[in-house]
Amino acid sequence: MKRAIPNVVSIAGVDPSGGAGVLADIKTFSALGAYGCGVIAALTAQNTQAVTGVHTPPVDFLRLQIDTLFQDVKIHAVKLGMLGTADIVATVADRLAHFDAPFVVCDPVMVAKSGDHLLAKSAVAMLIEALLPRCFMITPNLPEAGVLLEQRPPETVKEMYRAAERLREMLPLSSERWVLLKGGHLPGSEVVDLLFDGDRMIELPSPRLDTKNTHGTGCTLSSAIAALLPQHAGGLRPVEAAVRDARSYLLRAIASADLLAVGQGHGPVHHFHAVWPRQSA
Repeated sequence: MKRAIPNVVSIAGVDPSGGAGVLADIKTFSALGAYGCGVIAALTAQNTQAVTGVHTPPVDFLRLQIDTLFQDVKIHAVKLGMLGTADIVATVADRLAHFDAPFVVCDPVMVAKSGDHLLAKSAVAMLIEALLPRCFMITPNLPEAGVLLEQRPPETVKEMYRAAERLREMLPLSSERWVLLKGGHLPGSEVVDLLFDGDRMIELPSPRLDTKNTHGTGCTLSSAIAALLPQHAGGLRPVEAAVRDARSYLLRAIASADLLAVGQGHGPVHHFHAVWPRQSA
């Protein structure tokens, strides 16, 4: 039998420059063998240098997008990105619970690469209370972990261990749930991420690549994991395998980022590095 192609949906914002948000997620799903769907939770006026405006849809229309999609298309995994407001977070959490959505991967987007805030402070409590219980995996970076835990961000790998443990305590303890704590904000020539399920703490090191074109790395990693989780299901250590493969994909996308010439700020990673003919930088 031919392997089924999973249907994966991104519920997130739109970055018109294509480096982050739903557009980047769809590229990632496609590059990794999944069929991409998208629900628009926010519109941004954004380029590689700044976010100049945000517009969110009425929550009734957001609910209609989700309901209309899930009633027709069997969704095998969900990636959550920019949700923006408490009402949007609550609506998404409600609909994911209603449809019992599988493999929900939440990238708790709070601040853009440019430094612009993308999640209202009032939405953080709703994220913790209503949405995290629906998530199979959360993928915060260190500043986002600090916000979720109401503490300063971890400043060492040792502090990351304790933060990952506390983040896992925020997820349901009665079922399999995972935390991927990303260590890219720590200094050094090596980046260490931590993958933790409440039992095993897995260190995932990788070299730090020298490029300014890292816009959308968080979106790309979490969407890669969402695309790969259904494809690794039933295999040996499926979650660890999906995360390792997703990180490898992202590293190659970053390494090829300078082949693109998109904008004058932090450009995007190269989502189709393995598909497009390679050209000289």
